[in-house]
Amino acid sequence: MDLVVGIAVGLVNTLTPGERRGRPYAPPEGEARRAALIEIGAGDVGEQNTAVLTEMANELRAVFAAVAAGDIDAAAHQVNHLLEQTRARPHLNRHDGEPWHLHFHGIGGTIAADWVAGCATGLAVVLGGEFHDRLGVCTAPHCDRVYVDTSRNGTRRFCSTACQNRVKTAAFRARAR
Repeated sequence: MDLVVGIAVGLVNTLTPGERRGRPYAPPEGEARRAALIEIGAGDVGEQNTAVLTEMANELRAVFAAVAAGDIDAAAHQVNHLLEQTRARPHLNRHDGEPWHLHFHGIGGTIAADWVAGCATGLAVVLGGEFHDRLGVCTAPHCDRVYVDTSRNGTRRFCSTACQNRVKTAAFRARAR
């Protein structure tokens, strides 16, 4: 589940516009988008699947936004909507010399449907467990990237060290004045 939740974060942060680390963020296009999807672990999904993943990334973002706003009910309803939309179904799979493990496939047998079904299932597992508050949206000014808090104490509030450092530096400078 860690892998697919990480992919969900990567899809949202890569494919949705907004702000990142204090600057406007526009999703990459063409070859840069293809390379970004490979880098986050989604693989080379092709242009048609990339369009579907881009559309679904906005729906995945809604889950993180709802949790960040403290509305777990809305997050759960959104995940249920995604599970229903993709008709996620479990399937045991073995590949690349790995032991049998669980995958979740979506309707149509496309790579995009399978990724979204897996991401929705992973988010459902997180929301249905004790760590539902570990999903969030960066609290740094001018940043709306999402994260999963995997820290031991569960206090992460930033999407990256860069955002955390920006906030700490600004606070230090404000105190120094």
